[in-house]
Amino acid sequence: MRYYVLDRGDKRSIELSQQFHRLAENKGFKLDAESPEIVVSIGGDGTMLHAFHTFTDQIPDIAFVGVHTGHLGFYADWRADELEQLVELMSVNGPEGFGNPRIVKYPLIELEIHKKSGSDSFIALNEFTLKGVDGTIVAQVDINDTAFEMFRGDGICVSTPSGSTAYNKALGGAMVHPTIEALQLSEIASINNRVFRTLGSPLMLPKHHHCDIISRKEQRLLLTVDHLNIQLDDLVSVRCQVAKDKVSFARYRPYPFWDRVRNAFLN
Repeated sequence: MRYYVLDRGDKRSIELSQQFHRLAENKGFKLDAESPEIVVSIGGDGTMLHAFHTFTDQIPDIAFVGVHTGHLGFYADWRADELEQLVELMSVNGPEGFGNPRIVKYPLIELEIHKKSGSDSFIALNEFTLKGVDGTIVAQVDINDTAFEMFRGDGICVSTPSGSTAYNKALGGAMVHPTIEALQLSEIASINNRVFRTLGSPLMLPKHHHCDIISRKEQRLLLTVDHLNIQLDDLVSVRCQVAKDKVSFARYRPYPFWDRVRNAFLN
């Protein structure tokens, strides 16, 4: 079994990473930083985002496992004191080649960034946001190539279902089960008065729809894709839709999504 470990970089996470390598070596696992079958994230949900973006070009071929050094998170199934149990389960022969986990697949957001200077593309696991650097942004929102609204405010957040419990929730967006293939658009402090109007409510788009956010003035903008920050001063538009590929997580024990929600926000 080919594996790779990415840790948060703090003392505790580094120690756990070293422990995992020792346990993995005893089980005959092969460390492979180029084309692993499974990537283990040790730290927190932010570490998982880092791990995901390290391997975005291999997403269909990799499964992720999260080990949390604090409390269990939305992308981390395992606590630090359960490392031996995890490696033992991963070593059991199974059809996937890395134990016998249940593979769950969650939808992602595909982004096309069009600038006067060229174009870029990104994949988001949690969300992307578009905010003004100097103040209010002005952006036209089109759905399926039809003008929907002219947005004025602090910014726009577009989240995946698995990312709906993060920034999207803080903006009043709905928490969406991650098996639902959709994306959610939430406004960040929109301006609504007698002159300027927006929907003023989060909306969800299904897999076969796309959304364009078109810059309507000269403005410096900050685009965030999960934990990545990109400053733009020549943005033309951002097109987003549910990505063709999904992210895979290897579940070696049940931990239902709504249990995660309850433990994170109610317990």
